[in-house]
Amino acid sequence: MTPAPSSGATDAIRRHDPELRGFASDNYAGAHPEILAALALANGGHQVAYGEDDYTAHLQDVMRAHFGPAAEAFPVFNGTGANVVALQAATERWGAVVCAGSAHIHVDECGAPERVGGLKLLTVPTEHGKLTPELIDREAWGWDDEHRAQPQVVSITQTTELGTCYTPEEIREICDHAHERGMKVHLDGARIANAAATLGVPLRAFTTDAGVDLLSFGGTKNGMVFGECVVVLNPDAVRAMKHLRKMSMQLASKMRFVSAQFEALLTGDLWLRSATHANAMATRLAEAVRPVEGVEVLHPVQSNAVFARLPRDVGERLQKRYRFYFWDEAAGDVRWMCSFDTTEGDVDAFAAAVAEEMGKR
Repeated sequence: MTPAPSSGATDAIRRHDPELRGFASDNYAGAHPEILAALALANGGHQVAYGEDDYTAHLQDVMRAHFGPAAEAFPVFNGTGANVVALQAATERWGAVVCAGSAHIHVDECGAPERVGGLKLLTVPTEHGKLTPELIDREAWGWDDEHRAQPQVVSITQTTELGTCYTPEEIREICDHAHERGMKVHLDGARIANAAATLGVPLRAFTTDAGVDLLSFGGTKNGMVFGECVVVLNPDAVRAMKHLRKMSMQLASKMRFVSAQFEALLTGDLWLRSATHANAMATRLAEAVRPVEGVEVLHPVQSNAVFARLPRDVGERLQKRYRFYFWDEAAGDVRWMCSFDTTEGDVDAFAAAVAEEMGKR
């Protein structure tokens, strides 16, 4: 019996203005057209479920081309899932993770690493969101103390939650320091492509070659529809990845649609083109608002994020014209994010709105 024919038509209705863009989050952006094309190619026919498909098999070769022959990729649904699965795989039940106080795993994942992953986060304050060996040592102690959660992993974010970027040398120092203490290193790479674009180096230069043991690879913030990936760089640093992924509700049945997106993103230079453009738009925005009296850019702009301080009333008026978030409402600190589809016109219009609202004071 032949399947029912399809007319190709749909009853779906567009319910938004496709020309509307803001500066709230790179997650607000839609999917890159090349990603949508890859999804269409992956559709049709049957493929084995739960990761035994041709696309996920080829994804292993794609990731190894970027990270080296030992790399193994485990696609998951989202960034929190990637971080929880990765940290579970690298810790024991009494384990703890040292991270920056601003880390996404600490402030933006609703306690999932601790409540779902069953581990303890040991946070330290940082400058511009970056850990150092000295800062790590504030919490990396007490391994013989049965009353204390045992520090087993250092988790860094590249680029950081404050938009800054570790150099390969800085990450190597952290990895050497952690490994000397018997700890592993996890890299939260929600914006890993933006870091590579800023540094002008291959992905492995600040991951595999620097000593990182495993990472969470972000795709959604760089043009994918959905999906992230845990990439194991050091097989000896983890355990039971496939079981933990399933137990953590991160095993996609139709995994080919996650893997096909990563293949489109990473086989060519789409990942780098998109990240380079987003970074350039953030730099353009920072340069446009710096001369505006009363606006202070708070951190080095090394990715697709601009953190600024301006009077709260100005920020509130500006929010009525553009979407963005307050980072610290009491101080008036805001975060402005650029995406692969942000245009120069978008940036210039927003910067003009900032100057106009400041001028009303």
